[in-house]
Amino acid sequence: MDTTHDTPTPAAASAPTVNMRRVAIASVIGTTVEWYDLFIFATASALVFNKVFFPAFDPLVGTLLAFGTFASAYLARMVGAALFGHFGDKLGRKSMLLVSLVMMGVATFAIGLLPDYSSIGVWAPVLLLTLRVVQGLALGGEWGGAVLMAVEHAPSNRRGLYGSWVQIGVPAGTLIANLAFLASNAMLSDEALLSWGWRIPFLASILLVGVGMYIRLNTAETPSFSKVKENSAQVKIPLAEVLTKSWKQVILGAVATMSTGTAFNLIVAFGLTYGTQTLGFSRNHMLAIALISCGLCIALLPLFGLLSDKVGRKPVIVGGIIAEALLAFPLFWLLDTKSFGFALLGYLLMMSAFAANYGPIATFLAELFGTKVRYSGLSISYMLSGLLGSAATPIITTALLSATGKGSSVAWYMIGSSALSVAALLMLAETLSRASDANALANTGVSSSR
Repeated sequence: MDTTHDTPTPAAASAPTVNMRRVAIASVIGTTVEWYDLFIFATASALVFNKVFFPAFDPLVGTLLAFGTFASAYLARMVGAALFGHFGDKLGRKSMLLVSLVMMGVATFAIGLLPDYSSIGVWAPVLLLTLRVVQGLALGGEWGGAVLMAVEHAPSNRRGLYGSWVQIGVPAGTLIANLAFLASNAMLSDEALLSWGWRIPFLASILLVGVGMYIRLNTAETPSFSKVKENSAQVKIPLAEVLTKSWKQVILGAVATMSTGTAFNLIVAFGLTYGTQTLGFSRNHMLAIALISCGLCIALLPLFGLLSDKVGRKPVIVGGIIAEALLAFPLFWLLDTKSFGFALLGYLLMMSAFAANYGPIATFLAELFGTKVRYSGLSISYMLSGLLGSAATPIITTALLSATGKGSSVAWYMIGSSALSVAALLMLAETLSRASDANALANTGVSSSR
Protein backbone atom coordinates (compact mmCIF):
# COMPACT_ATOMS: atom_id res chain seq x y z
CA MET A 1 0.00 0.00 0.00
CA ASP A 2 1.54 3.28 -1.09
CA THR A 3 1.09 5.97 1.56
CA THR A 4 3.38 8.61 0.03
CA HIS A 5 1.91 11.84 -1.39
CA ASP A 6 3.59 14.93 -2.82
CA THR A 7 1.57 17.48 -0.89
CA PRO A 8 -0.88 15.74 1.40
CA THR A 9 -3.63 17.72 3.02
CA PRO A 10 -4.00 17.39 6.79
CA ALA A 11 -7.07 15.20 6.34
CA ALA A 12 -5.40 12.98 3.81
CA ALA A 13 -2.33 12.65 5.95
CA SER A 14 -4.28 11.67 9.04
CA ALA A 15 -6.73 9.26 7.39
CA PRO A 16 -4.33 6.31 7.03
CA THR A 17 -3.25 6.73 10.67
CA VAL A 18 -6.83 6.73 11.92
CA ASN A 19 -7.70 3.74 9.76
CA MET A 20 -4.68 1.74 10.88
CA ARG A 21 -5.38 2.59 14.50
CA ARG A 22 -8.87 1.14 14.12
CA VAL A 23 -7.55 -1.97 12.38
CA ALA A 24 -4.81 -2.44 15.00
CA ILE A 25 -7.29 -2.13 17.88
CA ALA A 26 -9.67 -4.58 16.21
CA SER A 27 -6.84 -7.07 15.70
CA VAL A 28 -5.54 -6.77 19.27
CA ILE A 29 -8.94 -7.05 20.95
CA GLY A 30 -10.12 -9.90 18.74
CA THR A 31 -7.00 -12.01 19.21
CA THR A 32 -6.88 -11.14 22.92
CA VAL A 33 -10.38 -12.58 23.31
CA GLU A 34 -9.42 -15.75 21.44
CA TRP A 35 -6.19 -16.29 23.37
CA TYR A 36 -7.83 -15.40 26.69
CA ASP A 37 -10.36 -18.13 26.04
CA LEU A 38 -7.55 -20.51 25.12
CA PHE A 39 -5.28 -19.73 28.05
CA ILE A 40 -7.89 -19.80 30.80
CA PHE A 41 -8.21 -23.40 29.67
CA ALA A 42 -4.43 -23.84 29.90
CA THR A 43 -4.34 -22.23 33.35
CA ALA A 44 -7.28 -24.29 34.54
CA SER A 45 -5.59 -27.43 33.16
CA ALA A 46 -2.58 -26.73 35.35
CA LEU A 47 -4.52 -25.71 38.48
CA VAL A 48 -7.92 -27.40 38.71
CA PHE A 49 -8.97 -29.61 35.78
CA ASN A 50 -6.98 -32.61 37.01
CA LYS A 51 -9.12 -32.54 40.17
CA VAL A 52 -12.46 -31.46 38.69
CA PHE A 53 -12.61 -33.62 35.55
CA PHE A 54 -9.99 -36.36 36.22
CA PRO A 55 -10.19 -36.97 40.02
CA ALA A 56 -10.02 -40.78 39.79
CA PHE A 57 -6.37 -40.69 38.69
CA ASP A 58 -2.99 -40.14 40.35
CA PRO A 59 -2.26 -36.36 40.47
CA LEU A 60 0.51 -36.57 37.86
CA VAL A 61 -1.61 -38.76 35.58
CA GLY A 62 -4.54 -36.40 36.07
CA THR A 63 -2.34 -33.47 35.05
CA LEU A 64 -1.17 -35.35 31.95
CA LEU A 65 -4.79 -36.11 31.00
CA ALA A 66 -5.76 -32.49 31.54
CA PHE A 67 -2.89 -31.36 29.31
CA GLY A 68 -3.87 -34.05 26.80
CA THR A 69 -7.29 -32.42 26.56
CA PHE A 70 -5.50 -29.08 26.23
CA ALA A 71 -3.40 -30.49 23.36
CA SER A 72 -6.38 -32.02 21.53
CA ALA A 73 -7.40 -28.61 20.23
CA TYR A 74 -4.22 -28.38 18.19
CA LEU A 75 -5.45 -31.09 15.82
CA ALA A 76 -8.74 -29.21 15.55
CA ARG A 77 -6.79 -26.05 14.76
CA MET A 78 -5.42 -27.67 11.61
CA VAL A 79 -8.95 -28.48 10.45
CA GLY A 80 -10.05 -24.95 11.34
CA ALA A 81 -7.11 -23.46 9.47
CA ALA A 82 -8.01 -25.38 6.31
CA LEU A 83 -11.74 -24.65 6.60
CA PHE A 84 -11.55 -20.97 7.49
CA GLY A 85 -8.58 -20.48 5.18
CA HIS A 86 -10.63 -21.80 2.24
CA PHE A 87 -13.55 -19.46 2.86
CA GLY A 88 -11.27 -16.59 3.91
CA ASP A 89 -9.55 -16.75 0.53
CA LYS A 90 -12.88 -17.14 -1.28
CA LEU A 91 -15.24 -14.83 0.63
CA GLY A 92 -13.02 -12.49 2.60
CA ARG A 93 -11.13 -12.02 5.86
CA LYS A 94 -13.72 -10.08 7.84
CA SER A 95 -16.62 -12.56 7.69
CA MET A 96 -14.43 -15.45 8.83
CA LEU A 97 -13.14 -13.44 11.77
CA LEU A 98 -16.68 -12.81 12.98
CA VAL A 99 -17.65 -16.50 12.70
CA SER A 100 -14.52 -17.68 14.53
CA LEU A 101 -15.03 -15.18 17.36
CA VAL A 102 -18.62 -16.35 17.95
CA MET A 103 -17.56 -20.01 17.91
CA MET A 104 -14.82 -19.43 20.44
CA GLY A 105 -17.04 -17.37 22.73
CA VAL A 106 -19.89 -19.89 22.79
CA ALA A 107 -17.54 -22.84 23.45
CA THR A 108 -15.71 -21.04 26.27
CA PHE A 109 -18.95 -19.92 27.94
CA ALA A 110 -20.28 -23.49 27.72
CA ILE A 111 -17.16 -24.86 29.47
CA GLY A 112 -18.04 -22.63 32.40
CA LEU A 113 -21.41 -24.39 32.65
CA LEU A 114 -20.12 -27.98 32.46
CA PRO A 115 -21.01 -30.42 35.27
CA ASP A 116 -17.94 -31.94 36.91
CA TYR A 117 -16.85 -35.59 37.17
CA SER A 118 -18.67 -36.14 40.47
CA SER A 119 -21.97 -35.12 38.80
CA ILE A 120 -22.00 -36.99 35.49
CA GLY A 121 -18.90 -39.19 35.59
CA VAL A 122 -16.98 -39.85 32.39
CA TRP A 123 -19.30 -37.59 30.36
CA ALA A 124 -17.73 -34.57 32.05
CA PRO A 125 -14.27 -34.99 30.44
CA VAL A 126 -15.93 -36.08 27.17
CA LEU A 127 -17.93 -32.84 26.99
CA LEU A 128 -14.84 -30.88 28.01
CA LEU A 129 -12.89 -32.44 25.15
CA THR A 130 -15.71 -31.69 22.68
CA LEU A 131 -15.83 -28.01 23.61
CA ARG A 132 -12.05 -27.87 23.52
CA VAL A 133 -12.15 -29.10 19.93
CA VAL A 134 -14.63 -26.35 19.03
CA GLN A 135 -12.20 -23.84 20.55
CA GLY A 136 -9.47 -25.28 18.37
CA LEU A 137 -11.55 -25.00 15.20
CA ALA A 138 -12.28 -21.36 15.99
CA LEU A 139 -8.67 -20.44 16.73
CA GLY A 140 -7.54 -22.20 13.56
CA GLY A 141 -9.45 -19.59 11.58
CA GLU A 142 -9.01 -16.60 13.87
CA TRP A 143 -5.30 -15.95 13.98
CA GLY A 144 -4.59 -15.97 10.24
CA GLY A 145 -7.51 -13.67 9.50
CA ALA A 146 -6.48 -11.22 12.21
CA VAL A 147 -2.92 -11.11 10.88
CA LEU A 148 -4.13 -10.42 7.36
CA MET A 149 -6.49 -7.67 8.49
CA ALA A 150 -3.46 -5.90 9.98
CA VAL A 151 -0.76 -6.72 7.43
CA GLU A 152 -2.87 -6.21 4.29
CA HIS A 153 -4.13 -2.84 5.57
CA ALA A 154 -0.68 -1.65 6.68
CA PRO A 155 1.72 0.62 4.74
CA SER A 156 4.49 -1.45 3.19
CA ASN A 157 7.12 0.01 5.54
CA ARG A 158 5.09 -0.76 8.67
CA ARG A 159 3.86 -4.31 8.07
CA GLY A 160 6.16 -5.71 10.76
CA LEU A 161 4.87 -3.21 13.30
CA TYR A 162 1.18 -3.80 12.65
CA GLY A 163 1.63 -7.55 12.31
CA SER A 164 3.22 -7.55 15.77
CA TRP A 165 0.12 -5.87 17.19
CA VAL A 166 -1.83 -9.03 16.39
CA GLN A 167 0.76 -10.97 18.41
CA ILE A 168 -0.06 -8.87 21.47
CA GLY A 169 -3.21 -10.95 21.79
CA VAL A 170 -1.17 -13.89 23.12
CA PRO A 171 0.45 -12.22 26.17
CA ALA A 172 -2.56 -9.93 26.67
CA GLY A 173 -4.98 -12.87 26.67
CA THR A 174 -2.67 -14.79 28.98
CA LEU A 175 -2.30 -11.78 31.28
CA ILE A 176 -6.06 -11.36 31.59
CA ALA A 177 -6.53 -15.11 32.08
CA ASN A 178 -3.91 -15.19 34.85
CA LEU A 179 -5.38 -12.04 36.39
CA ALA A 180 -8.81 -13.68 36.43
CA PHE A 181 -7.46 -16.74 38.24
CA LEU A 182 -5.30 -14.58 40.51
CA ALA A 183 -8.40 -12.67 41.59
CA SER A 184 -10.32 -15.92 42.08
CA ASN A 185 -7.48 -17.33 44.20
CA ALA A 186 -7.34 -14.18 46.31
CA MET A 187 -11.07 -14.04 46.99
CA LEU A 188 -11.95 -17.74 47.24
CA SER A 189 -10.84 -20.67 49.32
CA ASP A 190 -9.35 -23.73 47.62
CA GLU A 191 -12.64 -25.56 48.15
CA ALA A 192 -14.68 -22.77 46.58
CA LEU A 193 -12.26 -22.45 43.66
CA LEU A 194 -12.52 -26.15 42.87
CA SER A 195 -16.28 -26.20 43.42
CA TRP A 196 -17.42 -23.21 41.38
CA GLY A 197 -14.85 -20.42 41.34
CA TRP A 198 -12.94 -21.78 38.33
CA ARG A 199 -16.07 -21.22 36.23
CA ILE A 200 -16.04 -17.43 36.61
CA PRO A 201 -13.21 -16.70 34.10
CA PHE A 202 -14.94 -18.88 31.49
CA LEU A 203 -18.34 -17.27 31.93
CA ALA A 204 -16.87 -13.75 31.99
CA SER A 205 -15.38 -14.27 28.52
CA ILE A 206 -18.77 -13.52 26.96
CA LEU A 207 -18.24 -9.83 27.81
CA LEU A 208 -14.96 -9.73 25.87
CA VAL A 209 -16.62 -11.46 22.92
CA GLY A 210 -19.27 -8.74 22.79
CA VAL A 211 -16.62 -6.02 22.65
CA GLY A 212 -14.67 -7.89 19.97
CA MET A 213 -17.78 -8.37 17.82
CA TYR A 214 -18.68 -4.69 17.97
CA ILE A 215 -15.22 -3.54 16.90
CA ARG A 216 -14.83 -6.09 14.11
CA LEU A 217 -18.24 -5.30 12.64
CA ASN A 218 -16.97 -1.75 12.13
CA THR A 219 -13.72 -2.73 10.38
CA ALA A 220 -13.46 -2.80 6.57
CA GLU A 221 -12.29 -5.69 4.40
CA THR A 222 -8.61 -5.56 3.43
CA PRO A 223 -7.60 -3.69 0.24
CA SER A 224 -5.59 -6.67 -1.03
CA PHE A 225 -8.50 -9.10 -0.92
CA SER A 226 -10.90 -6.45 -2.25
CA LYS A 227 -8.74 -6.17 -5.39
CA VAL A 228 -8.75 -9.94 -5.84
CA LYS A 229 -12.53 -10.05 -5.42
CA GLU A 230 -13.13 -7.15 -7.81
CA ASN A 231 -11.14 -9.00 -10.47
CA SER A 232 -12.89 -12.31 -9.68
CA ALA A 233 -9.42 -13.78 -9.27
CA GLN A 234 -10.08 -16.07 -6.30
CA VAL A 235 -8.55 -19.54 -6.49
CA LYS A 236 -11.12 -22.33 -6.79
CA ILE A 237 -9.56 -24.55 -4.10
CA PRO A 238 -7.02 -22.50 -2.09
CA LEU A 239 -5.95 -25.46 0.05
CA ALA A 240 -5.01 -27.54 -3.00
CA GLU A 241 -3.15 -24.55 -4.48
CA VAL A 242 -1.13 -24.07 -1.30
CA LEU A 243 -0.27 -27.73 -0.80
CA THR A 244 0.79 -28.26 -4.42
CA LYS A 245 2.65 -25.00 -5.12
CA SER A 246 3.71 -23.65 -1.73
CA TRP A 247 4.18 -26.75 0.41
CA LYS A 248 7.81 -25.90 1.18
CA GLN A 249 6.81 -22.53 2.60
CA VAL A 250 4.07 -24.19 4.68
CA ILE A 251 6.39 -26.80 6.21
CA LEU A 252 9.46 -24.62 6.66
CA GLY A 253 7.34 -21.77 8.02
CA ALA A 254 5.79 -24.14 10.57
CA VAL A 255 9.14 -25.49 11.77
CA ALA A 256 10.60 -21.97 11.86
CA THR A 257 7.72 -20.89 14.12
CA MET A 258 7.77 -24.00 16.32
CA SER A 259 10.09 -22.60 18.99
CA THR A 260 7.65 -19.77 19.78
CA GLY A 261 5.08 -22.32 20.95
CA THR A 262 7.68 -24.29 22.87
CA ALA A 263 9.01 -21.22 24.70
CA PHE A 264 5.64 -19.72 25.55
CA ASN A 265 4.08 -22.96 26.76
CA LEU A 266 7.21 -23.67 28.76
CA ILE A 267 6.48 -20.46 30.64
CA VAL A 268 2.69 -20.38 30.97
CA ALA A 269 1.79 -24.07 31.13
CA PHE A 270 4.70 -26.22 32.31
CA GLY A 271 6.28 -23.45 34.37
CA LEU A 272 3.07 -22.95 36.32
CA THR A 273 2.79 -26.64 37.13
CA TYR A 274 6.51 -27.02 37.89
CA GLY A 275 6.55 -23.98 40.14
CA THR A 276 3.53 -24.98 42.20
CA GLN A 277 3.79 -28.78 42.34
CA THR A 278 7.58 -29.32 42.38
CA LEU A 279 9.17 -26.17 43.76
CA GLY A 280 6.48 -25.25 46.26
CA PHE A 281 5.60 -21.79 45.00
CA SER A 282 2.06 -20.69 45.81
CA ARG A 283 -0.42 -20.43 42.95
CA ASN A 284 -0.61 -16.69 43.51
CA HIS A 285 3.16 -16.28 43.22
CA MET A 286 3.41 -18.23 39.95
CA LEU A 287 0.40 -16.43 38.49
CA ALA A 288 1.91 -13.08 39.47
CA ILE A 289 5.23 -14.01 37.81
CA ALA A 290 3.43 -14.98 34.61
CA LEU A 291 1.35 -11.79 34.74
CA ILE A 292 4.36 -9.48 35.08
CA SER A 293 6.20 -11.31 32.31
CA CYS A 294 3.25 -10.98 29.95
CA GLY A 295 3.15 -7.26 30.68
CA LEU A 296 6.77 -6.96 29.56
CA CYS A 297 6.03 -9.00 26.44
CA ILE A 298 3.16 -6.69 25.46
CA ALA A 299 5.55 -3.73 25.59
CA LEU A 300 8.33 -5.49 23.63
CA LEU A 301 6.38 -7.05 20.76
CA PRO A 302 5.73 -3.82 18.81
CA LEU A 303 9.35 -2.76 19.31
CA PHE A 304 10.65 -5.96 17.73
CA GLY A 305 8.01 -5.71 14.99
CA LEU A 306 9.19 -2.18 14.20
CA LEU A 307 12.81 -3.31 14.28
CA SER A 308 11.99 -5.96 11.67
CA ASP A 309 10.73 -3.18 9.37
CA LYS A 310 14.19 -1.63 9.54
CA VAL A 311 16.67 -4.53 9.55
CA GLY A 312 14.59 -7.43 8.20
CA ARG A 313 12.39 -10.16 9.65
CA LYS A 314 14.98 -12.93 9.79
CA PRO A 315 17.72 -11.18 11.83
CA VAL A 316 15.26 -10.28 14.58
CA ILE A 317 13.59 -13.70 14.64
CA VAL A 318 16.90 -15.60 14.59
CA GLY A 319 18.19 -13.42 17.43
CA GLY A 320 15.14 -14.27 19.50
CA ILE A 321 15.41 -18.01 18.86
CA ILE A 322 19.12 -18.10 19.76
CA ALA A 323 18.36 -16.16 22.95
CA GLU A 324 15.64 -18.71 23.86
CA ALA A 325 18.17 -21.53 23.52
CA LEU A 326 20.85 -19.70 25.53
CA LEU A 327 18.38 -18.92 28.33
CA ALA A 328 16.92 -22.44 28.59
CA PHE A 329 19.23 -23.64 31.39
CA PRO A 330 19.47 -20.28 33.21
CA LEU A 331 15.66 -20.19 33.38
CA PHE A 332 15.57 -23.41 35.38
CA TRP A 333 18.61 -22.51 37.46
CA LEU A 334 16.80 -19.36 38.52
CA LEU A 335 13.52 -21.18 39.16
CA ASP A 336 15.25 -23.86 41.23
CA THR A 337 16.49 -21.23 43.68
CA LYS A 338 12.85 -21.13 44.87
CA SER A 339 13.23 -17.38 45.18
CA PHE A 340 10.39 -15.24 43.83
CA GLY A 341 12.83 -12.57 42.61
CA PHE A 342 15.12 -14.97 40.76
CA ALA A 343 12.16 -16.90 39.29
CA LEU A 344 10.71 -13.62 38.02
CA LEU A 345 14.08 -12.68 36.49
CA GLY A 346 14.19 -16.02 34.64
CA TYR A 347 10.70 -15.46 33.28
CA LEU A 348 11.44 -11.90 32.19
CA LEU A 349 14.59 -12.96 30.33
CA MET A 350 12.87 -15.83 28.51
CA MET A 351 9.82 -13.68 27.71
CA SER A 352 12.09 -11.02 26.17
CA ALA A 353 13.67 -13.63 23.90
CA PHE A 354 10.21 -14.94 23.01
CA ALA A 355 9.05 -11.42 22.09
CA ALA A 356 11.92 -10.98 19.63
CA ASN A 357 11.03 -14.30 18.04
CA TYR A 358 7.26 -13.87 18.06
CA GLY A 359 6.86 -10.20 17.20
CA PRO A 360 7.87 -10.33 13.50
CA ILE A 361 6.88 -13.95 12.77
CA ALA A 362 3.26 -13.19 11.83
CA THR A 363 4.26 -10.71 9.15
CA PHE A 364 7.04 -13.01 7.95
CA LEU A 365 4.62 -15.91 7.46
CA ALA A 366 2.04 -13.70 5.75
CA GLU A 367 4.66 -12.46 3.30
CA LEU A 368 5.51 -16.03 2.30
CA PHE A 369 2.22 -16.42 0.40
CA GLY A 370 0.32 -14.64 -2.37
CA THR A 371 -2.97 -12.88 -1.61
CA LYS A 372 -5.12 -15.49 -3.37
CA VAL A 373 -4.03 -18.25 -0.98
CA ARG A 374 -2.55 -16.25 1.88
CA TYR A 375 -5.27 -16.99 4.45
CA SER A 376 -4.92 -20.73 3.83
CA GLY A 377 -1.12 -20.80 3.67
CA LEU A 378 -0.57 -18.56 6.68
CA SER A 379 -3.14 -20.34 8.86
CA ILE A 380 -2.05 -23.88 8.03
CA SER A 381 1.64 -23.10 8.52
CA TYR A 382 1.06 -21.43 11.88
CA MET A 383 -1.33 -24.07 13.19
CA LEU A 384 1.07 -26.81 12.09
CA SER A 385 3.74 -25.05 14.15
CA GLY A 386 1.39 -25.20 17.12
CA LEU A 387 0.95 -28.92 16.65
CA LEU A 388 4.74 -29.41 16.50
CA GLY A 389 5.59 -27.04 19.35
CA SER A 390 2.77 -25.91 21.63
CA ALA A 391 0.73 -29.11 21.69
CA ALA A 392 3.64 -31.37 22.53
CA THR A 393 5.36 -29.10 25.04
CA PRO A 394 3.18 -29.58 28.18
CA ILE A 395 3.03 -33.36 27.72
CA ILE A 396 6.73 -33.86 26.91
CA THR A 397 7.95 -31.51 29.62
CA THR A 398 5.74 -33.12 32.27
CA ALA A 399 6.96 -36.57 31.20
CA LEU A 400 10.60 -35.40 31.30
CA LEU A 401 10.15 -34.02 34.80
CA SER A 402 8.54 -37.27 35.92
CA ALA A 403 11.35 -39.38 34.45
CA THR A 404 14.32 -37.29 35.64
CA GLY A 405 13.00 -35.35 38.61
CA LYS A 406 14.95 -32.34 37.32
CA GLY A 407 13.44 -29.30 35.66
CA SER A 408 16.70 -28.66 33.86
CA SER A 409 16.06 -31.73 31.70
CA VAL A 410 13.37 -29.67 29.98
CA ALA A 411 16.02 -27.14 28.90
CA TRP A 412 17.37 -29.62 26.34
CA TYR A 413 13.90 -29.80 24.79
CA MET A 414 13.87 -26.01 24.41
CA ILE A 415 17.34 -26.06 22.85
CA GLY A 416 16.38 -28.78 20.37
CA SER A 417 13.23 -26.92 19.33
CA SER A 418 15.25 -23.73 18.82
CA ALA A 419 17.84 -25.51 16.66
CA LEU A 420 15.15 -26.88 14.35
CA SER A 421 13.49 -23.46 14.04
CA VAL A 422 16.73 -21.69 13.15
CA ALA A 423 17.57 -24.32 10.52
CA ALA A 424 14.16 -23.96 8.87
CA LEU A 425 14.24 -20.17 9.01
CA LEU A 426 17.61 -20.05 7.26
CA MET A 427 16.12 -22.04 4.37
CA LEU A 428 13.51 -19.35 3.76
CA ALA A 429 14.25 -16.09 1.94
CA GLU A 430 13.96 -12.69 3.63
CA THR A 431 10.53 -11.15 2.95
CA LEU A 432 11.00 -7.54 4.06
CA SER A 433 11.31 -6.09 0.55
CA ARG A 434 8.18 -7.76 -0.82
CA ALA A 435 5.22 -5.44 -1.45
CA SER A 436 1.96 -6.38 0.24
CA ASP A 437 -0.41 -6.07 -2.70
CA ALA A 438 -2.56 -8.61 -4.50
CA ASN A 439 0.09 -9.68 -6.98
CA ALA A 440 3.60 -9.15 -5.61
CA LEU A 441 3.50 -11.97 -3.07
CA ALA A 442 2.27 -14.67 -5.42
CA ASN A 443 5.55 -16.54 -5.30
CA THR A 444 8.21 -16.87 -2.61
CA GLY A 445 11.65 -18.37 -3.11
CA VAL A 446 13.14 -20.96 -0.79
CA SER A 447 16.86 -20.57 -0.28
CA SER A 448 19.45 -21.97 2.06
CA SER A 449 21.83 -19.12 1.35
CA ARG A 450 19.84 -16.34 2.93
